[in-house]
Amino acid sequence: MARYNDKFELSVEDMELIENALHSSKSNQPEPVTRRIHDLLGRLHNQKVFYRPKSAPYVGG
Repeated sequence: MARYNDKFELSVEDMELIENALHSSKSNQPEPVTRRIHDLLGRLHNQKVFYRPKSAPYVGG
């Protein structure tokens, strides 16, 4: 029986391309599909690791 691959090797550029494609296709879809795309984009965003310098105090903005 086939199993799902749960380890992906995508570059930052790959992820950016996927996100841009989802954003551009979102406007041409019916509402249920738009909701699924929006949720997927949210999950992708939540998996990102944002840079925060450790040697100096962080100043956001």
